[in-house]
Amino acid sequence: MKRRWILRLSTVGLVTGLLFGTVAFVQAEPKAQSGDVARGKTLFVRHCTGCHGPEGGGDGYKFHSGPDPAKLTSPSIRKKSDDDLFQTIHEGKPNMPPWNTRLSQEESRDILAYVRTLAK
Repeated sequence: MKRRWILRLSTVGLVTGLLFGTVAFVQAEPKAQSGDVARGKTLFVRHCTGCHGPEGGGDGYKFHSGPDPAKLTSPSIRKKSDDDLFQTIHEGKPNMPPWNTRLSQEESRDILAYVRTLAK
């Protein structure tokens, strides 16, 4: 009798933990995509098209040495998490300057929201 009660209590605890974990995950994702797409497009045109091209195809300015700019329309970009893309926009990469000195975090999120529309 006591074992059955402990088993039921453990099962309820496990199910409750899974449900709350799922709810927390679902609620956390929209925050990353909370940027303004229209503002992001304006910022993208101003700051990003020189390298990534007007449609994000990586067909902007080509560097004489080093890798080409990322094709923001590619499936590999679609697979990246919002956190990874935001960090790249804000902190830069070896062949991309960090934009955290010129753009606020909100502006970087706006650009991310616009980039997500390109990868569809």
